[in-house]
Amino acid sequence: MVNNFPKLHNAAWPGLVGKGAPDSEPPIELDTMLDLTAAAEVNGVRFDGIDLFLCDPHVSIDSSAEDVKRLAEKVQKKNLAIGSVVAPVWPPTGGGSAMGSADERKQFVTQVRKACDIAKQLRELGIRPHGVVRVDSAASPEEWAADPEANTRTIAETFREACDVAAGYGERLAAEGEICWGGMHSWHEMVKLLELVDRPAIVGFQADMAHTLLYTLGYNAPEAALLPPDYDWSDVSLLDDALKTMTAALRPWTIDFHVAQNDATVKGSGSHDRTGRHCLPTDPNGKLDIPRHAGFWLRDEDGNLTKAFRHICWDGCMFPNETMMQPKTWTDVLSVMIAVRDAHGWYED
Repeated sequence: MVNNFPKLHNAAWPGLVGKGAPDSEPPIELDTMLDLTAAAEVNGVRFDGIDLFLCDPHVSIDSSAEDVKRLAEKVQKKNLAIGSVVAPVWPPTGGGSAMGSADERKQFVTQVRKACDIAKQLRELGIRPHGVVRVDSAASPEEWAADPEANTRTIAETFREACDVAAGYGERLAAEGEICWGGMHSWHEMVKLLELVDRPAIVGFQADMAHTLLYTLGYNAPEAALLPPDYDWSDVSLLDDALKTMTAALRPWTIDFHVAQNDATVKGSGSHDRTGRHCLPTDPNGKLDIPRHAGFWLRDEDGNLTKAFRHICWDGCMFPNETMMQPKTWTDVLSVMIAVRDAHGWYED
C-alpha cells in the first residue's frame, strides 16, 4: 500500500516571516498561501494540510470564537486540515522574552495561553486532528550569553509555566531550535534546556532540517560544533556522523518536524534575525539529501520508524515573494515531501 502517514503539510508563515518591514517585501496574505497550497499536485497527491502563524495579518492571536470558526471553514473549503500553530511570543508581536523581566515573562505565557485556546478550538471544530503549539525563548544568543546559567534557568521556569497552561488546554508545546534563539542556539544547549524544564509529556523539540544542519556547524556556538571549520562537503560520511550524534540527542524529544533544505549559510530578512537559510528543495547548493537525512529524525538508531508525529511540514522562510508565487515552487516542495513519506512513512486504513 502507498504510505498515507505522516500527513503532508505546508507552512503559512513563510508569507509573513522576514516580511512587512520597511526594508523587506510585503506579507503574502493567508488566502494566497492557502490557494498556493491547495493547488499543488503531484501525480494525484496533494498537501493534506497547513500549519499556521497566529499573528496578524494572517490569524489574530486575539481572534474571537466566530473568527476561529470562520478560519476553520475557510481552510476546510480548500480540503486542507490545520496542524501545528505558532504562538507569537516575541516582543514585537505582543509577547516577551522568556528570560526577561516578570512582566516580559508574563506576556510570553499570555501569548502561549491565547495560542493554546485557539488551537483547542480548532481541534474541537474537527479541522485540527493533530499538531503542537510552537514556541522559542524570544531572546537572542547575545542576551543569553550575558549569564548563560541563570538565563537558561529562567527560560526553563517560563517554559514550565507555559507547560502548565498548555496542559490545561490539552496541548503540547514544541520548542524550535534555531541559532537565533538564546538558550536554544545549539543542540547541546537545546537538550540542556529541555532536560531542565523536565516536562516531556508537554514540551518537546521541533526539528527543522535547515536549522539543525547549522547546529552541526556550531554557528553561534563553536564549542558545540560537530563538523570542522574547514569541512569538505564532499565527505558525506562525516556529515552523516555529525547528524547521527545530534539526532540521537534530540530525537527522543522531537514531537514536530519540518522538512527543509539549507546551503550551510545563514540569512536574515526584515526584522528576523540571521538563522538557517532555507533553500528550495532543488537548489544545487543544498547540502542535505532531504529524503535520506529526514530518516535520521524519523527513524531510530536501529532503523525503526518512530511515528512520533502524525504530520510533517515544509518550512521555507524568507524566500522572495516572486519565488513563492510560482506554482512550480510548490510542486517541487510537494514532490520532496512525498519522497520523504515514501521512504519513512506508513499506511493506515
